[in-house]
This record gives sequence, structure tokens and C-alpha cells, in this order.
Amino acid sequence: MAEQYIESAVTDPETAEHLSRIAAVRDRLKAAGRVGDAAPKYFIQTFGCQQNEADSERLAGLCAAMGYVKTDRPEDAELILVNTCAVREHAEKKALSIIGNYKHIKDKNPAAVIGVGGCMVTQKARADKLKGSYPYVSFTFDTGAVDRVPALLDAALAGGRREFVLSEEWKIAEGIPIRRASKHMAWLSIMYGCNNFCSYCIVPYVRGRERSRSAEAILDEARALIDDGARDITLLGQNVNSYDGGPYDGRRVDIADLLHRISALEGDFRLRFMTSHPKDASDRLIEAMATEDKVVKHFHLPVQAGSDEILRRMNRKYTAEKYLETAEKIRAAVPDVSLTSDIIVGFPGETEEDFEATLAMMRVARYDMVYSFIYSPRAGTPAAAMPDQVPREVASARMERLLALGAEIADERNARFLGRTLRVLVEDVSKNEPDKLTARGDPVRPIHFAGPPSLIGQFVHVRITEAKTYCLEGEVVE
Repeated sequence: MAEQYIESAVTDPETAEHLSRIAAVRDRLKAAGRVGDAAPKYFIQTFGCQQNEADSERLAGLCAAMGYVKTDRPEDAELILVNTCAVREHAEKKALSIIGNYKHIKDKNPAAVIGVGGCMVTQKARADKLKGSYPYVSFTFDTGAVDRVPALLDAALAGGRREFVLSEEWKIAEGIPIRRASKHMAWLSIMYGCNNFCSYCIVPYVRGRERSRSAEAILDEARALIDDGARDITLLGQNVNSYDGGPYDGRRVDIADLLHRISALEGDFRLRFMTSHPKDASDRLIEAMATEDKVVKHFHLPVQAGSDEILRRMNRKYTAEKYLETAEKIRAAVPDVSLTSDIIVGFPGETEEDFEATLAMMRVARYDMVYSFIYSPRAGTPAAAMPDQVPREVASARMERLLALGAEIADERNARFLGRTLRVLVEDVSKNEPDKLTARGDPVRPIHFAGPPSLIGQFVHVRITEAKTYCLEGEVVE
């Protein structure tokens, strides 16, 4: 796994101080004879988005650097880290339930250390609940404090008091070791935080304001990933379109520049990016997708609603007409693009007319896939206090109608691939059909086909023989 290439990139003195405790923990384990076959194990539980998955890969890198060995069984671990999500209350409740179950592990092994991080604990109320009601949790670390985990663990192992970190400011900590879940597929975070303050969203409060990594650091990481065998790289950001890498080679680097510069690197790889805000989907970004062969022809463009009144209440900063103009630009530049979106059903004040406007948006935009959610109030966001909350049974009925329309459109969109031969990257063995492999290319849907596991991590050509609502079926061709 790639984890060495950024160990020399620490430039921030505070980050360097926190990461120096990696050696302290490693020395502590060595002195106790906990090395080699006797090395302690770590387990990471991840909830939420791709950014959380990327953060968990950094946590895994820290654990490995400190001398811990990965396990898939929390009951075998002496270090358990839970990386939480706060986008929906359901995710928080599930995380708290699982953390509660870990008490039995602590009871059986008092030396086990449990730490909780991520978006949930960035809310003071949740951090206080963990502090008061979960005494077996040794520490928490918010989304701006991943680099502090070695120091927090070192203190816990030394018998120090419990610590609950709430950063006063969010920064970018370069130089954290990374242990990736896949050798051939990689997340590459290019920015963090969000400035949009959509009225339903808690992200700006739990991940802070927008801050971009330098283009130099990103290009260095991209080169290392490609050299290490990555063949599918996804650039991540809460609002990836807003990336501003500052001056590089005499000019400011935006997301379009970054796509061009990474595409110019040597190697056989594909490049993706997410998530995009429609108001920042520039002509330059669309042009980069259209002209760069290495950029996958998939544009995720969350609309959230098709009603101008609901978009206004959501503080989305665009109208339905403006959104469709952007979608039309994308389709004109990239005719075979896979266009996907997010939609919230049952937002406060949503009338039947508003919901019909969302269905009308879907019929015009013709999404390949829609990620849909029933509105979930998040404490601290403006929408949670809005009047006219939509009854759950009304929202659920609307969701059923939306899903039916989404499936109908998806069937139509998937059918265009029938009989075509696509170059795809083989990801893994299919989870549902162990005798088949799963791959992906420009189509959003996973592609399943028969083949030997030796193809995993390689590009192959597959002819599509069947188009289903949620996947494509095919066969390998020479």
C-alpha cells in the first residue's frame, strides 16, 4: 500500500509536532515487545461520504506508521477508531449505537483504546454526550484534527486524562501517512470545507470554510498514486468546483487547470471529480471534461429540487432554468455524458406543485442516476426551524413516485450501452455474484461479467449484453 511518499512533506510546525508522536507510540509498543507477530491490531469504522473514506485512509496510515496491524474484527482490536457522519440524524444514531456496543470490548480488554472522530463529534453537543455518557471513549477528534490522533493515542496509552478535541480553526495537514483501501482506485482530496451554507446542510459547520490544497502537493500525490498502480483517481471536495490552488507556474490554478495538469501526467489512468455545485460548474470545467481523454465522462450535478421556491428556501443560489442551462452545456460538449444528481424530497414548505416541478426537472435532465433522500432536519441549520415541515407519510409517498420515475429514465439511459464495447477498469469480485467481476468506466452503473480474479486492477474491453436498471451485464472481448 502507498504510504511512504508523503512522510517528508510535513511543513506545518503544529502538524509536525503531532506527527512526531507516531515515533513515541511506536517506541512505546517496541518497549513492551508489541512488534512483529505480537503487534496490536487496529479497526476503523467509517460512516458517510467519500471524504470520510479518504480521511479513514489517513487514519489507517497513521495506525500502520505507529506499529498497529489492521483487523476486520473490532473484538480483536486494541485500537478502535470510529469516523462518523453528521449529514443525517440516522447516521449519527447508528454511529452512537455501534459505539455503545464497543463497551463490551472495553470491558473484556480494559487496555483497548476507543477514539471517535469525524463530522458528528465536531458538534459540541455530540462531543459532550460522548464525554458524559460513553466513559470508555478515550478521545474524540474533529474533522480538523486527524493529525492529532498519534498524540491523543500516546496520551491515552500513558494513562492520561480523556481528551475531546474541538478545533478553533480548520487547517490542511499535509504529510499524514496514507494506507489506501485499494491499490488501483484512489481518493485524492483537493480541498476541504464549504462556503455555500445551503439551509439544510450541516457541512459548513462540521468541516469549516473552504480551503484548497496547493496544486504542487496535489500533483505530487497524483504522481505517486500513478507510480504506485492507481488506475482510477477521484478528486474530492465538498464543493470541488470551487477549488483555488493559488499561484502555480505563474497563474492561479482552478479545478479545470488541475484536470488538465493531472491528465498530462504519464500513465494509464482515469480521472474523476466530485461533488460539483451547479453555480460553480464553469465553461472551463466542462471544456476540460470534453477535451481530456483521461477524464471520465461522468458529471455529478446535484439539483436538490426542481422548484424555484424550494431552491430559494434551500439557499442553492440558482434557478431551475439556470441549472438546466448548465446541464445542456454539459450535454452539448459531452454528448455521451453520464449525468447524475442528488434530490431532496419533502423539504419544508414543499407543495405538490413544487414536487411536480422536481419530477419535471428529472424528465428534462434525463439523469442516469439520482441519489434521493427524504429531508432530515439537522439541528443548527436554518431549515430545521422552518415552518411547514412536510409530514413523513407525504414525503415517503412522493419518494416512491420519484424512485419510479428515476428507474424509468435510468432504464432508457442504460439501454444506449447495449451492444457497445467499453474499456473499463476491473474493480473487484462482485458482492452479489461471487462468480463474476465488477468494473466501471464512463457509465455510472457497475458492469458485471465473468472473468478470472487476475483481471482485478486492469483495464479490459467488455461488450454490454444486457442493460438493467441498476447495473450492466457484459462479456470480455479481446
